[in-house]
Amino acid sequence: MAVELHLPDLPEVPLSIGTASARRAAPWHLRLRNAMSTYLPLLLMALLAAGTWWLSRMTPPPPGEAAREAPGSEPDYTMSNFMLERFDAQGRLRVRLEGSRLTHYPDSDRIEVEKPRFTAHAPDGQLSVATAERARTQGDMSEVQLLGSAQLRREAPVPLEVKSEFLHLFVTSEKLRSHLPARVRQGRNEWQVSGFEYDHGQGRLDFKGPARAVLWPQGTP
Repeated sequence: MAVELHLPDLPEVPLSIGTASARRAAPWHLRLRNAMSTYLPLLLMALLAAGTWWLSRMTPPPPGEAAREAPGSEPDYTMSNFMLERFDAQGRLRVRLEGSRLTHYPDSDRIEVEKPRFTAHAPDGQLSVATAERARTQGDMSEVQLLGSAQLRREAPVPLEVKSEFLHLFVTSEKLRSHLPARVRQGRNEWQVSGFEYDHGQGRLDFKGPARAVLWPQGTP
């Protein structure tokens, strides 16, 4: 059996479109969602940039960059009762440096030694031994400055002995010089000089300033 319902007629409601000010404001949660969708990407990008900057400041530099930093003038290491040796390409001992204390300065690769004993082996096999109160040299020990009661003795067919308050020894070129008064003795001959320069390769000994010498004729017993 069919049932038929009759509803009363509803009044017509006119529709009208108003301005933005006349429209009802959106709920607060919708406004918050719209604002977050607009500004959240910008906020995340700013946080990412700030985090990257902080990490770059806190992360230590790689070893290569740290090694390129300018070395300081303060000593970076010291040694006591030490011995250093250097050899040539054929494995032969060329230089030995001993002392009671060594101090290394990285800004100039300078080495200072207390109570040094410096031994040099020449290519012809001759031996030179130098001592002093203090010494200065570079890392390669190609030249050495001896200060305070400096003394050098070179074993050769005619031994050479030099004493002064300062001696400058050039290992590679086999030269020795001093700008201070020195006592030079070669064999039985002896000189008191104001300064000198000795070139072993040329077998030449030059004196500077006033000098006093005691010379013995060759063949004198």
